Amino acid sequence: MSKKKKKKYSNGAPHKNKYPQEDGAVKAKKHLGQHFLKDESVAEKIAQTLSLDGYSNVIEIGPGMGVLTKHLLQRDLDLVAMDLDEESIVYLNHSFPLEHADILKNNNRLNIIEADFLQFDLTQLYGDEQFAITGNFPYNISSQIVFKMLEMRNQVPEFSGMFQKEVAKRICEGPGNKTYGILSVFVQAYYDAEYLFTVPPSVFDPPPKVDSGVLRLTRKKELNLPCDERLFFKVVKTAFNQRRKTLRNSLKIFNLSDNLKEDTIFDQRPEQLSVADFITLTQKIANDPI
Repeated sequence: MSKKKKKKYSNGAPHKNKYPQEDGAVKAKKHLGQHFLKDESVAEKIAQTLSLDGYSNVIEIGPGMGVLTKHLLQRDLDLVAMDLDEESIVYLNHSFPLEHADILKNNNRLNIIEADFLQFDLTQLYGDEQFAITGNFPYNISSQIVFKMLEMRNQVPEFSGMFQKEVAKRICEGPGNKTYGILSVFVQAYYDAEYLFTVPPSVFDPPPKVDSGVLRLTRKKELNLPCDERLFFKVVKTAFNQRRKTLRNSLKIFNLSDNLKEDTIFDQRPEQLSVADFITLTQKIANDPI
């Protein structure tokens, strides 16, 4: 596998920081949904969630002050630390290498990039290579991060990290539960989802008002669904947009035949259907003779 040229971090004298903070700390910004992890044991546990099986490229979203970053760098991987916060980028380029010189000594496998993950073209970094995604994700865009990951599922064998607990639970939830929804079905169609552990607010600065949760997604061996995938996405979205209704009522826009509407699957509500059930439902709709 060809190695791309890595952008080197600065290991010289720190430049004057135009964002001076006490003790060199970076200030968490509410509009970016930042809550900096400060617990070393939690950071180490997150770093260990990735198997690195068959890949070495990892992108960390929202590294902040590098608490997770330094634990990732102690593993055999090539790391991109991407943050939209210019203050964090300044810190990672200047203060971080000085504070963790022992970890970064002779390590040129860190690439620090100031960018918006949601807008960034990841093919600039990886081409068609495989890469994993991890991080203490900004809570205000965490679901959007997952949807972008799904768009690149052919290149993302693993995904792990920290979410608000309710979001992490929703992603990993199975049918028959009120929190089971669109995100649950889309993720679990392509990944095995595991909720790993809960993290209290006290390990963050500033502490959020809710618990957080760490999950791991492992891509399934078979990535192609046995149905029309565009139709699958449309069926799932349409069903959950009116989740209190039975499928017979929520899926009226598909102009189903009277014969198909008699199928007992249409007596159910969307949260009662597993991923396999939604695939079967999509196949039935695709084969409807109308």
